[in-house]
Amino acid sequence: MAKKRRPQTKAAAPQIKDGEIPVVGAREPCPCGSGRRYKACHGRSAAHAVTELVQRPFEGLRGECDWVALRELVPAATVELKLKDGLPEGVPSVTLATVLPMAWPALRRDNGAVLLGLQNDTASGDLSRDLADTLRRALAAEPGTPVAAERAAADGPRLQDLLDPAAPFEPQVHSGFEFWVEDAENATGEVAASLERANAAAIPTARLDGLEGAYWCETPEKNHLRWVMDHPEEKLLDALARLHAAGTSSLGEGTRLVGSFRAHGLVVPVWDLPSGTGADDVAKPAAAFAERLAAALATDAPLTPEERRARGGLTNRQVTLS
Repeated sequence: MAKKRRPQTKAAAPQIKDGEIPVVGAREPCPCGSGRRYKACHGRSAAHAVTELVQRPFEGLRGECDWVALRELVPAATVELKLKDGLPEGVPSVTLATVLPMAWPALRRDNGAVLLGLQNDTASGDLSRDLADTLRRALAAEPGTPVAAERAAADGPRLQDLLDPAAPFEPQVHSGFEFWVEDAENATGEVAASLERANAAAIPTARLDGLEGAYWCETPEKNHLRWVMDHPEEKLLDALARLHAAGTSSLGEGTRLVGSFRAHGLVVPVWDLPSGTGADDVAKPAAAFAERLAAALATDAPLTPEERRARGGLTNRQVTLS
């Protein structure tokens, strides 16, 4: 009969101070040597490094709705960022990217430029603080190196402290991930193969011009419009219910408002679109809907019974992503 393994005692585990525990994957063994997974050991304290979850981490930033969309909805996009205090010497640019190769939190290119990844797991309840910490470390990293995940200080700066509040936030949506490579057209070998694999998995997506947070996407069965909105949730749901009950919540023939979800404190209504409906086809109807929505948001009258039923249908189909 096999001899039972004796549980490792605290005395036998490596003596590593809490502040020295590196961040690893949630399911990986904890670096402290306890034998438990990181998420069940020191990962618990890392997850609560900030005392509570910040529901709207991008609130106060220009383009909050687009920040949320790039975090949750868009496969491949970049945005040029401008810092409050200007760029440090040797850093020609700072670019926000939806995702980076190998899921790196950030990357300092050979030419000194910084790429900051948005779609990464973070160690605390404040996504803005975690991203700001990664950005600061990327600005100081050696050119040509990726930046690993670390636990941000609870009193460290947030993106709102580092970014120029007056600078525009203008996402550029890409059909693929060529922005990963400085000379993508001449990529060969494993680099070219990696780009091909990543591009094949990306859902075709486009941002509707002039409508913050509105993104069209194409899927095999039907297309969708997912529109991140920063209106107060209760007021927005009332307004959507008014339009739905009046039969004016669609974006044209064959389209349908099917529900909504929450992401980072904002509501994201979703429309089903016929498979042949492209981003250009839905742009004008979406702009017209925005006008109808503005009028509905300005209405304070109590909901009618039909509008209350419509609201119940919308909220019953609502989920929370983050």
